[in-house]
Amino acid sequence: MARPSAEVKDNSDAAARLPFFLAAEDVKAAAEAWYLWLAKEKRYSRHTLRGYGQDLSGYFSFLSEHLGEPAGMADLQALRLADFRAYLSHRRNDGVGATSLARNLSAIRSFFRRLQKDGRIDNAAANLVRTPKRPHSLPKPLAVQAAQQVIDTVDESDTLPWLQARDAAILTLLWGAGLRLGEALGLNGNDLPKGDSLTVTGKGNKQRLVPILPVVREAIATYAKLCPYPIATGTPLFYGARGKRLDPAIVQKSMRHARRLLNLPETATPHALRHSFATHLLAGGGDLRTIQELLGHASLATTQRYTEVDAEALLRVYDSAHPRARAT
Repeated sequence: MARPSAEVKDNSDAAARLPFFLAAEDVKAAAEAWYLWLAKEKRYSRHTLRGYGQDLSGYFSFLSEHLGEPAGMADLQALRLADFRAYLSHRRNDGVGATSLARNLSAIRSFFRRLQKDGRIDNAAANLVRTPKRPHSLPKPLAVQAAQQVIDTVDESDTLPWLQARDAAILTLLWGAGLRLGEALGLNGNDLPKGDSLTVTGKGNKQRLVPILPVVREAIATYAKLCPYPIATGTPLFYGARGKRLDPAIVQKSMRHARRLLNLPETATPHALRHSFATHLLAGGGDLRTIQELLGHASLATTQRYTEVDAEALLRVYDSAHPRARAT
């Protein structure tokens, strides 16, 4: 198993390093350069960097067993299509699904493309492997009433008042502004909303401006007044109980607790509140391009999934209410 190296403090950190993996020194050096390029030039988020690093580490662990020794640059040059297929087969046998396989392959292809661009190898086999077909899944938003009940539940939980206010503020921010959980927890004290908008840093360190509703601003202000730790420039906006930046697992745990109390499905996660933001906007007449901008989606196709959710809801209403539907 790969050993994680020291954590990258930010994407531009020149000390960004890959997890340890089995490979010859020439490949290791090339992989470190590729990883640094992803961090500094491509400006991938820490989450994406960590995933790509783990994917490449796992691939080279497999390759060492497959070849009988740590792979060198000459070995990468000699790899055939069958070798890449053997890796995918190995991962499938481990129970890895199509979505994870596609991401594994994306990291490997990225590394091989970089080697080819740098003139280190000339092997197009990685690009010839067919990407596993991902299952077509739709976002699973919460109904308006369920989303409000979740926030009310965490705001009345049996814990310290400032922690109640913190969790309610975060979930209100996810639902009211469509932030990803990582984006919300990455906010600093100087991001404390005082006006009608907030600048959010999303995937790939891309920034976007999102409107802040009064109810969202008030929820965060209530938390800020109760928080026992300083909220200022450079400090976290959302603190954990011990005075460090809040871990996403704590918010997820709070959501699981609310979900059990309200008898909601397992799909009721913090990210489902972001889905709810988009779906409720669309149902209220919001246009796709605006919702795309608010969510920070690079592709409109990603945002278009919410139209399918809205269409499904309309069909359910039709089936239950339309007299012709009941007649059949």
